[in-house]
Amino acid sequence: MPDRSFLDWPFFEDRHRELAERLEAWCQRNLPVDHHDVDAACRELVARLGRDGWLKPTALDPGNPGPLDVRALCITRETLARYDGLADFAFAMQGLGAGAITLFGTPEQQQWLTKTRAGKAIAAFALSEPRSGSDVANMEMTAVRDGGDYVLSGEKTWISNGGIADLHVVFARTGEAPGAKGISAFVVPSDAKGLSVAERLEVIAPHPLARLSFDNVRVPASALVGKPGDGFRIAMSVLDVFRSTVGAAALGFARRALDESVKRASERKLFGAPMAELQMVQGHIADMALDVDAAALLIYRAAWTKDMGAARVTREAAMAKLFATDKAQEVIDKAVQMHGGDGVRKGHIVESLYREIRALRIYEGASDVQKVVIARQVIGGA
Repeated sequence: MPDRSFLDWPFFEDRHRELAERLEAWCQRNLPVDHHDVDAACRELVARLGRDGWLKPTALDPGNPGPLDVRALCITRETLARYDGLADFAFAMQGLGAGAITLFGTPEQQQWLTKTRAGKAIAAFALSEPRSGSDVANMEMTAVRDGGDYVLSGEKTWISNGGIADLHVVFARTGEAPGAKGISAFVVPSDAKGLSVAERLEVIAPHPLARLSFDNVRVPASALVGKPGDGFRIAMSVLDVFRSTVGAAALGFARRALDESVKRASERKLFGAPMAELQMVQGHIADMALDVDAAALLIYRAAWTKDMGAARVTREAAMAKLFATDKAQEVIDKAVQMHGGDGVRKGHIVESLYREIRALRIYEGASDVQKVVIARQVIGGA
């Protein structure tokens, strides 16, 4: 069992501790799943998570609106990630994909949330483009007003749940002003005429990813989320909430790597004694434990700050995401080294963690971009 003492920190309430205990038991019974068919596995995970109530923190209940519980989101991602990276992915994308609808959607649009929270509809967040990833304000996709409709044209890429999603929140240039101030957000169902999967994208840790083509996709004006030109602000607000949860997923991977390393050091013998007696191994374990605890403090500080009513946690979330993902990479690399040949053997848990962690330092704001965000926040605050 991993260290659970962090649940006694003052960041948490009894409901968070109870959530962690119940989810731990559920994960032991249900995870990991078979990843042979990734699309089918994700659909099954979303359905199962929704059926058993675990998707409720990902979006508001349209019948009982209230703020998102970011600490619950982080605890859930951390726990799922320790057991199965694909389960964490399935959970996270329900929240990120529906995030704009949760925070800015109309009552009509928020009816989608009843389905996403129940695992009966899969959500996607369509922001990145072939020539605008980190530079969101440089997006080229357009949405042109035509009477009572908008017509969307262009491409989106690296879209999680691409190919299996039932709805997409799509960001496109509507031209109210140059750059970031001329972008709007739209709810686009997967069966919209002109929306197609141009390419399925394969990565080192298999997830459903795709490049999407929008060929004059017509949606009613009621599909607009927020106001025209609010798209960039909406996207950043969604990322502000969910960015610290990326750090939580990385923390889950790192905790699992640490647990596996402690087990390896205790059971494996070198030079007639357990590996755990070697000072170099002890040094690795100490560094790993330190990085795990420091990451947890930053993550749950950011989540607690948001839950306490802060309008924005840009600095705190960026710090949490940057530190947790970078340090998880280091922790997992040490775990691979300590496992020797087993650490790079396909199918070994440490090998899968090594593949899973790398993308977290890129998506939802690459590590280098997070440094820019943090610096601007610090300089601006000064």
